[in-house]
Amino acid sequence: MAIPSVKLKGYAYILIAACLWGIIGPVSKVAFKQGLAPLEVAFWRAILAWAFFGLHAAGIQQVRIAQKDLATILLFGITGVTLFYGSYQLAVQLGGAALAAVLLYTAPAWVALMAAVFFHEKITWSKTIALVLTLLGVAGVSLGTGTDQMDSGMTINAAGILLGLIAGFCYSLYYIFGKHFSGRYSAPNLFLYVLPIGAAGLLPFVSFSDKTPLAWAALLTLSFVSTYAAYFFYYLGLRHLEASRAAITASLEPVIAALTAFIWWGEYFKWTGYAGSLLILAAVILMTLDQVEQPPRKPGNR
Repeated sequence: MAIPSVKLKGYAYILIAACLWGIIGPVSKVAFKQGLAPLEVAFWRAILAWAFFGLHAAGIQQVRIAQKDLATILLFGITGVTLFYGSYQLAVQLGGAALAAVLLYTAPAWVALMAAVFFHEKITWSKTIALVLTLLGVAGVSLGTGTDQMDSGMTINAAGILLGLIAGFCYSLYYIFGKHFSGRYSAPNLFLYVLPIGAAGLLPFVSFSDKTPLAWAALLTLSFVSTYAAYFFYYLGLRHLEASRAAITASLEPVIAALTAFIWWGEYFKWTGYAGSLLILAAVILMTLDQVEQPPRKPGNR
């Protein structure tokens, strides 16, 4: 069965976003090596990206938000930036980077469940199989890395697991909020409000340091390429795809991140990492070929 061109366009947009998100780790590592703490990197990423989105929003004259949406925007900023960044960093500290990454990419499972509830999207057998393949694949990618910095002193504890699950849930809300606002606000208009709210929540926990030109270059790359451009393409993709399909397609991000890290920093996979990559690719292909149409929504349903 031929794939509609509009859906192909949606998958292309999501894959571009995944590639741009995939370089966050290697570029952040540059900033860390220049003496910046992770929460400071997160803060500047949000603030600088806000400037880019603000210029874009002003240029297209889309700077207004309906009063009825202000509470939802506030919730998006707190959960999507403040709580997401904070919980993920604490999960890495308490449970280790590998465990935190596995729990973070439980997001597609959260998305499929919430999309079924809020957007009445059908959970087909293909989606179910793709979700299982994705979770198994991300586990293989995350646990199959070989680096010079191993998490050997880390112990798995309840707090680390809980914070990792919170991070995964907050990450999944990007898909849900994005689908909720899709067609009503452009990405520049939406993030003009979301990013400063999230950055304000991070500010009390940030310790600022002196920055080298290379550190500023890394921050600008994170804010423009991996935030402004990535979100822009992602929300374009959501106009053509269901939230659950977009979430699973974007799960190519850890594969892209691992490939970039190998080329840039010499990080490599164990056999489980390569097996996980193949599972993720299989899930994306399965979602692409699954063209079960959703029943028409009644007026007023989103």
